[in-house]
Amino acid sequence: MEKLDLEALPLDDLWTLHERITKVLSARIVAQKQELEQRLLQLTQGKGEAAASIGRKSAPAEGPRLRRSYPRVYPKYRNPSAPGETWSGRGKQPRWLVAALKAGHKIDEFVISGHPVRKSRR
Repeated sequence: MEKLDLEALPLDDLWTLHERITKVLSARIVAQKQELEQRLLQLTQGKGEAAASIGRKSAPAEGPRLRRSYPRVYPKYRNPSAPGETWSGRGKQPRWLVAALKAGHKIDEFVISGHPVRKSRR
C-alpha cells in the first residue's frame, strides 16, 4: 500500500477521501456490532428470557420510572447580610458561610431563630 501525501492533495480530493473512509468505517462498525450480538446470543442460549431479549430494543413495560418523593428540607442557616441566602445544612457549605467561619464566626450565629440545631453524631 502506497503512502499518500495528504498535504499535497487538493481539498476536493481530501473531502472525497474523507467520505469514502467514513462509509467504510460505518459499514465495518455495523458488521462488527451484528457479529458481537450474535456471539452474545450464542453465549446466553438457554438462559431464559434474557437471551431472547438481547439484540432487540424494547420499550419499558411499566412506563417511565417515577422519582421517590423526599421530605422537604427547610433552611437552618441564614446569611445576616443577605437574608435571601440560606442553607439547609446538607451538602457543601455555601461560600458566604465558609468565609464567615474563616473570619472567626461560629456556625451557631447563623441559625434561623426557632430552628433547633442538633449536634453532629460524628
